[in-house]
Amino acid sequence: MVQIALTVPVQHEFETALREAIEQRVASRIAAQDATLWGPDAEPEASIRLSWTQLADASRPLVAEIIELREQLASKGLDRVVLCGMGGSSLAPEVICDTAGVPLTVLDSSQPDMVRAAIADGLERTIVVVSSKSGGTVETDSQRRAYEQAFTDSGLDPVDHIVVVTDPGSPLDDEATKAGYRVFRADPHVGGRYSALTAFGLVPSGLAGADIGGLLDQAAGAQAALYADDADNPALRLGVLIGVANRHRVDKLVLADQTRHGVGDWIEQLVAESTGKLGKGVLPVVVPFENAVNFNPSTADSILVSIGGTDAPEAQSGYAAALDVDLGAQMLLWEVAVVVAGRIIGINPFDQPDVESAKQAARELLSGGGEVPTPDASDNGIDIYGDGSTVDDAVTALLGKLDLQHGYLAVQVYLDRIAYADFAGVREVLAQRLGRPVTFGWGPRFLHSTGQYHKGGTPNGVFLQVTGTPAEDLAVPGRDFTFGSFIDSQAAGDAAVLRDHGRPVLRLHLSDIGPGLQRVRAVLGQ
Repeated sequence: MVQIALTVPVQHEFETALREAIEQRVASRIAAQDATLWGPDAEPEASIRLSWTQLADASRPLVAEIIELREQLASKGLDRVVLCGMGGSSLAPEVICDTAGVPLTVLDSSQPDMVRAAIADGLERTIVVVSSKSGGTVETDSQRRAYEQAFTDSGLDPVDHIVVVTDPGSPLDDEATKAGYRVFRADPHVGGRYSALTAFGLVPSGLAGADIGGLLDQAAGAQAALYADDADNPALRLGVLIGVANRHRVDKLVLADQTRHGVGDWIEQLVAESTGKLGKGVLPVVVPFENAVNFNPSTADSILVSIGGTDAPEAQSGYAAALDVDLGAQMLLWEVAVVVAGRIIGINPFDQPDVESAKQAARELLSGGGEVPTPDASDNGIDIYGDGSTVDDAVTALLGKLDLQHGYLAVQVYLDRIAYADFAGVREVLAQRLGRPVTFGWGPRFLHSTGQYHKGGTPNGVFLQVTGTPAEDLAVPGRDFTFGSFIDSQAAGDAAVLRDHGRPVLRLHLSDIGPGLQRVRAVLGQ
């Protein structure tokens, strides 16, 4: 069931845009992989990024291959699956497995305590899926090295425990093939955030025990409706809705995830990275339920979407929609909707020009080529990088820069997201305090998701970073940096790039994470 309701007086504009999309055969041309839909500037990229439209059929041969490997591994006692990957390589398998109710450990962090905990858990029965499209993702490469060292130190052969998913011909493909690892090569004509139904989504999910054949069936069953040049096409309607709303500075997409399976986090990356560029775009705000602040009450610049709900939500202002379809169908629905919206907004939905800037800044700091920031003040074990001599003053100064009509606050936390999961509750507290949209992201995970929007999207955000000294650092084998120095460089590098773009940033570094988080939570709740 998909419901879409318009609750502000632009009904005529929506209907006109929808009619134009139907007349121009936008949906069927997407299915036909027509790279001209987004204009001449986007055409070179679009021409090599549209194979996702036919994955429900193209990925079918993978199913038997993955199931056979799962059975082989199980016969050897390898029944714990760990996924080392970032962004598009990790978010889809996480939601697929959670929806299916099968265990999958997702290691998408360079935080040393989190890496160490993952490695220490059941190493002898662990199969590690190393997943990187480019093959050069530093987080994933570092995680792989750490696991290889741990297997070797325990007398285990890494070849028996590591499976690789990458693009053909990538550096990782070459290295893994030489090492003797089992390698799955994904379709290179699918971008990372559109890769849920490629080997990147299917291999770790299938090895963990999810019904990946059923997932493809769900997507295949939705294709006729989603590729139809018809007013009842839900993806076309949703994409036009988002695009038309964006013309009126309605640039927040508040997602109430009723499924509790993390599909909101997957949609967040798809929307933010696809649309957040050229000073434009749509900011996803993921909330856990419909009565969360930013959904109820909402703001005038928000579209409300309830995922897994049965009725269209009531919007105080803006737009409202309810989506309740199977996961495979919903993934394809959102992919079509986002590229339709991108066409109306006037951006290329397949590139991510501002993601690399933060990576480069981190690399410069790691190599000693950048200026390592020093605190502007310290307050009882919390270093302050920003205005204010106390944590209270610094937070007040940052929040005072928030545009109360159109702005948002992004909370970025570079800590162990498993050990400190409950800290995510500050999103609700801050949204209540500010009456404005507030997002929450775990670093460095969000750098491969909303990080693109933060730098390239609508320039109305303010940013609160929380970092901390790990309980114990961890070396990256074969590298001249540690996990601790790497995540510090990622946080500092991203902050520097945000400031270069004129974005207000406050960083709070906790020397003792437990007490420090209590203090920060208290200050944010004021």
